[in-house]
Amino acid sequence: MQSTTENAFLRLVKIMDDLREKCPWDKVQTIETLRQLTIEETYELTDAITDGDWKGIKEELGDILLHIVFYAKIGTEQNQFTLDEVINGVCEKLIFRHPHIYSDVIVKDEEEVKRNWEKLKIKEGKKSVLGGVPKSLPATIKAMRLQEKAKQVGFEWENKDQVWEKVEEEKAELLAAIASGNKNDMEDELGDVFFSLINFARFLNVDAENALERTNKKFIDRFTKMEATATLSGKELSSMTLEEMDAIWNQIKRK
Repeated sequence: MQSTTENAFLRLVKIMDDLREKCPWDKVQTIETLRQLTIEETYELTDAITDGDWKGIKEELGDILLHIVFYAKIGTEQNQFTLDEVINGVCEKLIFRHPHIYSDVIVKDEEEVKRNWEKLKIKEGKKSVLGGVPKSLPATIKAMRLQEKAKQVGFEWENKDQVWEKVEEEKAELLAAIASGNKNDMEDELGDVFFSLINFARFLNVDAENALERTNKKFIDRFTKMEATATLSGKELSSMTLEEMDAIWNQIKRK
């Protein structure tokens, strides 16, 4: 007897088959046309996670699941792979990379699990522990993943104080580059400062990407309130001095 989850999944697969056959829009989609839409859906999921919006998370997970089924449908049509192969492929990968669950390997904590994971990926044919980091990842997330992967082979600071010393060192190099007036050097050194700060965030167990996005959201909220406050007083921000705008900004912060 099939479970409710199995029934729901098969229902989605059947609907996808119907749409691919009968809907003018779904019929013409390709993996290329879906790519940008998938990126958009993924970012909508991350927005919902940042906001703690469980209803939104549920909805966006459904959209992403639809995309997975859609790609598998196209893969089947192109004689590249089937949905069953996609699912069984990830099942086999999970079993192989979790020998502490499906074999006799013993691990003491999550860090050892991650180290074993990277070693097993090398056995699978990966040439570098950094090889699994997608080139198209946003820079902040990519930095986090690169640092985390390098850690698994022991390329890691011992404590957060050492990391902060590195931040200060990179900051001094940035100031020297600014003094030189060389724009290329300034960009390089600023990137080093960002990378070091992201590393420091990791040592604090803080998600650097999410921390920055929370600040973005906070800035948007305060700025739009500042615009509204100015409008209520019959003014526009463009006609106000920085001091006047700063006074409103600080009033909003206090609230």
